Amino acid sequence: MTDDRGLWKTFSERLVYDNRWVKVGLADIEAPNGERWDYHVVHLARIAIALIVNDEEEVLMLWRYRFATKQWGYELLGGMVEAGEDTVETAVRETAEESGWRPIGEPDHLVSFEPLPGQVTAPVDVYLWREAEYIGEPTDTEEVGRVEWVPLAQVNHLVRQQKLLGSGTLVPLLYYMNLRPR
Repeated sequence: MTDDRGLWKTFSERLVYDNRWVKVGLADIEAPNGERWDYHVVHLARIAIALIVNDEEEVLMLWRYRFATKQWGYELLGGMVEAGEDTVETAVRETAEESGWRPIGEPDHLVSFEPLPGQVTAPVDVYLWREAEYIGEPTDTEEVGRVEWVPLAQVNHLVRQQKLLGSGTLVPLLYYMNLRPR
């Protein structure tokens, strides 16, 4: 079997919608079976996320409401990478703005992933810190919620209750927990 077996060919893509948060493209593609058609692709901005785990094995999270899915739940801290910013800077900035806590020291790159690669590009980079300092009240008034240090021992229970929102929270937490010694 060659590496290109099952390869889709992209001949072109034109944007049909474009703004800061989302771009929608119409790609002229050919599937492996030879069929060719226009395929919608959604492009989301790169996201950087901070996973901060303290000495008590608690993770810093935000309890908040997401209107699109009509859900309350926990999320890790992070957000969209701004122009000229690297992903570590974004994770630090977003954490401070959303929680009032600033990660301390150099992080470990935990994982990068694409949550929905069939029709969506949405690169996510996650960094792990073991320390953070409280610097004051959150300054991001759009990302309001309750900031909490949640015990890692509760993560599986929260997953079953569907109280961890989105792949940007689930993937890093479950990946981190899988890496821990048992």
